[in-house]
Amino acid sequence: MRILTKSDEEEYTRFLENHERCNFQQSLEWSKVKTSWKTEVILAEDSSKKIIGSLMVWVRKIPIFGNIMYSARGPVCDIHNIEVLKQLTEGAKELAKKYNAIVLRIEPDIKSDDITFKDIMLNLGYQIKDDAKNFRDEIQPRYVFRLDTKNKTEDEIFKNFHQKTRYNVRLATKKGVTIKEGTKEDLKEFHKIMVTTGIRDGFITRPLSYFEKMYDELAPEHMKLLMAYYDDKPISGVIPIMYGNKTWYLYGASSNEHRNLMPNYLLQWEMIKMALQRKSDIYDFRGVPGLADDSNGLYRFKKGFGAEYTEFVGEVYIAFKPLTYKMYKFSEKLFRNLRALKLKFKKA
Repeated sequence: MRILTKSDEEEYTRFLENHERCNFQQSLEWSKVKTSWKTEVILAEDSSKKIIGSLMVWVRKIPIFGNIMYSARGPVCDIHNIEVLKQLTEGAKELAKKYNAIVLRIEPDIKSDDITFKDIMLNLGYQIKDDAKNFRDEIQPRYVFRLDTKNKTEDEIFKNFHQKTRYNVRLATKKGVTIKEGTKEDLKEFHKIMVTTGIRDGFITRPLSYFEKMYDELAPEHMKLLMAYYDDKPISGVIPIMYGNKTWYLYGASSNEHRNLMPNYLLQWEMIKMALQRKSDIYDFRGVPGLADDSNGLYRFKKGFGAEYTEFVGEVYIAFKPLTYKMYKFSEKLFRNLRALKLKFKKA
């Protein structure tokens, strides 16, 4: 085991991009976007010092409570190899001492029915929180829709869409909606629409500077901006992320005008075609609520593209200071509930 240094960065990026468990949130490019966190990367290695596993950890100081360590969608390794996971855990414990951290929280990209992984992590001293049902319960969505795009053609994917989804994609084209790839300058229009979306749907939006930072660090290889236009006016936009063998639908925004033209369906189809062109194995629609219910618009929208409803294992964690962490969790839940209440009243 070793902690990543400057000299390891190229090797680490190659390892990540070529691993089947690759995730953009474990990348050095993404770490440069998350400037409010300090980044450390734990590397597991074989006898020849070759990287065989990794865990990117973000460290952040929380007022009153101290430092927390967090990993989004790690580890990247053979998740059933206990020796590799032991190395990564040893590295995490070293970092916990270095930063006097109260906890390591991991939200892995691992399905909830993977009993072998769960047993290994429990044996290594982790605990598993698997009761999240909505977006406020964890940092990353526990429930997503994922589309298997490996070795698929456009026709195969399109035929598997729900009939209504196919109709809406065609309707958008028929009614004159066009899709164009945007530049950094177009992020301003995208952000305006995003603010409108946030007010309508009751969520907090990030500032324009955040999306510009994303563009600087990830575009054009790992990030695109796609905008939908009607009569030369932008009415919707999306940001897909491409990294390794996957493509993710990360952000979407739609204006209150011309929603009947179904631009969001056409944007999804364009992103899926992009995933097929770059030979992605998976197109990830990202989060939906944990209650699988067709009455929920977001669930119904993503389900219509023929993707698999996927439940991840949840939060895997080691509390280095259990009492302090318990108090922090209580305050975190209280803060999220108050924020949700504030948004509800703001929307009303």
